[in-house]
This record gives sequence, C-alpha cells and structure tokens, in this order.
Amino acid sequence: MFEWVKVRVLRLMRVPPAPEPPLGAPGSVRIFRAGFNQYRLRLLRWFVGQAGAIVGIGFSLVFLGAMEMAVENARRSAAIPAPAASPAPAGSPTPAMSPAPSPSAAQTRAERRRERDRQRDRTLAAIMARTPAFVMPLIKFLELAAIAFFGFQMMLTYAIVRLEFEQHWYIVTDRSLRIRTGILRLQESTMSFANIQQVEIRQGPVQRLLGLADVHVRSAGGGGDMAHAEGHGAEKSLHLGIFQGVDNAIEIRDLILERLRRFREAGLGDPEEGRAADAPSSASVEAAVRELLGEARALRGALLTNS
Repeated sequence: MFEWVKVRVLRLMRVPPAPEPPLGAPGSVRIFRAGFNQYRLRLLRWFVGQAGAIVGIGFSLVFLGAMEMAVENARRSAAIPAPAASPAPAGSPTPAMSPAPSPSAAQTRAERRRERDRQRDRTLAAIMARTPAFVMPLIKFLELAAIAFFGFQMMLTYAIVRLEFEQHWYIVTDRSLRIRTGILRLQESTMSFANIQQVEIRQGPVQRLLGLADVHVRSAGGGGDMAHAEGHGAEKSLHLGIFQGVDNAIEIRDLILERLRRFREAGLGDPEEGRAADAPSSASVEAAVRELLGEARALRGALLTNS
C-alpha cells in the first residue's frame, strides 16, 4: 500500500526516485542512506504530536458531553412550572416569631457567595434553555468532521515522515559528493573535492544513544544560509553539506578524507576551472590582434607598391 502511495506522490511532486550521481568515475560511486534509528526518532516525534492531538480531542468530547447534559437539564427545569406558595388557612394561629440570632461575618460572606453561585446557575440555565435546537447537532457534526480529518491527516503525515526519511540520499564519487533531501521541499547540493575545506562529525546525546551522527562537510565559496546558521566567524564564508542521521559516520568521514587526499595528490581540478585556464588571456588576445594588424598593413603596402 505504501509503495503505491510513494510512487504516485513522487510522480505528483515531480521528484525522481533516485538522484543522478555527481561528477566522477562510474566505479567510484558510493551511496549512503540515513540510519534506520533516524526513522524511529522521526516516528517518535510524530507519535508524540499525534498523542497530544488525541488528548485534546478527548477533552473536547468530554466537554461537549457535559454541555449537552447541562442543556437538557436546563430545558427540563424550564418546562416544569415552579410551585406556588399556599396561603395560610383563616383563623390559624400565627406562630410566635422568636428573635433570630445575628449571623456572624463569616456566615454572611458564605451566604452571599452561595447566592452569587445560585444566581450564576440560574443565568446559565436560562441561557441554555433558550439555546436553539440545531446548535448541539451542529456541534456534534463539526466534532465528527474534525475526528475524520484527524484520522486522514494521521495517514498523510505518517506517509510524509516515511517519505522524508527515504529521500535522504548521500552520494560520494572520486571527484565530488551530492546530498539530496526532502519531498515537499526538495534540496540537492553538490560539492567538488577541489573546494572542500573541512570534514567533521557531530553527535548529540540522543544520537549517541541511538548510534547516529551527522557528518558536516564544509567547502569554500560564497557562504549560504546554512553556513550563516551553523557557522561563526570564518565559517560564515563556507558552504555546508550534512550527512544527517547516519549510522556509519566514521566510514563516511574516512572515505571523503581518503578520496580528497587522492584527488589533491593527483592534481585534478574542476572541469570549469580547466576550461577557464585554457581560455586565452586578454594580453595574448591583444598581442595577436596587433600582429594581425601589422601583417595587414604590410600586405596593403605591398599591394600599393606593385600597383
């Protein structure tokens, strides 16, 4: 089922299933993927977020149930007429009124508080009794629609989490490396060994517990947003590529350093640099133009002499 969804989502987002290898010898291509514990970590974060939403939905259901019960009780109370006080029979002796004891200040405050509570309850009951009959069914419908949408987004966000994990591609050749991540926001960066300045491993406490690490590769040139976010001082002038959440960080680092050493020992350069070096300089062009102009003048003089 997931593979069916994956193929159609990649086709819809116009994302190729696998990136093209960067510049390098065909036999030198090495492909690395994020560790499976990285997927478990992403899945745990997704589960915590969904659990919080489920708790919120449960509280809303309890609140709506209590509200519905209060509305029904208020309507029943409003439908029952209040009993009228029966007058005392004629000729009946009037009981002697004994002087009531004066209440204390604490009793007076408690009685006032109870009276305020009774007044509030009567006001709420009156409001609920006047609530239109369609309000509660409408609220129930909206709640059921929200639950259905929550179930749909659970499937959708789970598919996104898994696709995001599977779209982490790290490719290393003997001349360059390429990193591709993302599904909704596709990011692909290529670094030539001619520009790589630093390779380091970074590992947080959670990654250390899961046996994961990040390999940071920095290369010279311009400095981008990632370099400004990660670096300070001199690092701001470096591009940054991250092999995120890999379980063989030492192998990747050693491979890049070894191929970088061979690349520099072989004296290989970037093809763009080679083409720039082969291009004629402005001084040589100027000298060639002067020589051509001199030959043209000499030819013109010879023609004039013969004529």
